Amino acid sequence: MAIANKRFRHEMKYYLNVFDYLALRQKVSSILSLDKNSISPNGYGIRSLYFDGIHNHSLYDKNNGVFNREKYRIRIYNESKEKISLERKSKYGDFICKESAPLSLREYEAILAGEVDVLANKDNALLKDFYMALKYRGFRANAIVDYIREAYVYEPGNVRITFDKRLAAGVNTVDLFDPNIILEEPLHPEQTILEVKFDHFLPDNIRQLVQPERFVRSAISKYVICREVNFLHFK
Repeated sequence: MAIANKRFRHEMKYYLNVFDYLALRQKVSSILSLDKNSISPNGYGIRSLYFDGIHNHSLYDKNNGVFNREKYRIRIYNESKEKISLERKSKYGDFICKESAPLSLREYEAILAGEVDVLANKDNALLKDFYMALKYRGFRANAIVDYIREAYVYEPGNVRITFDKRLAAGVNTVDLFDPNIILEEPLHPEQTILEVKFDHFLPDNIRQLVQPERFVRSAISKYVICREVNFLHFK
């Protein structure tokens, strides 16, 4: 589905207990290919720095079920400085769109220091929008979300099935590369988040394999969960 020149995909999320995770992982891994970014069978590390306005509209839009909403984040993988990406995740009902643009380490450090004019002359539309959000809408870094993603891909339907594990919030810093970051896990250790993403259709063989109707679909937001952890520490 395309809206305003953006390509939206289906996204379904579920909480899994450890038994459902292990059983489903065995089935999925026997048919689907492990994502090429994986550094081991357990997947790869994702760490994101989220931004929100002074009125926390990204947080409250999610909690209030606003139909059309968006979030900005800077994301790294496996704690590496080699690839730093700005992402905007847009939500339109049950559909999602993710846009991405590269950032240099120098640009990242300038943004964190409040020197947002480092993005002033960018040609990329996403970077331009982010600059406007920082400069004129009061967006600031406010939450680090960290987890391990075990991802599988299936080309027909552009399907991605991911198991997100060890979700944690950074509670003492907003620097993705802070060597002294303290991470707090808000979920039970045995809880895994299943995400099923696809374009126009979920192939029948994948639907029969995953059987999503067996699980209770949830409106899970890792950002909201981790913001709530921070609220507990900084009331």
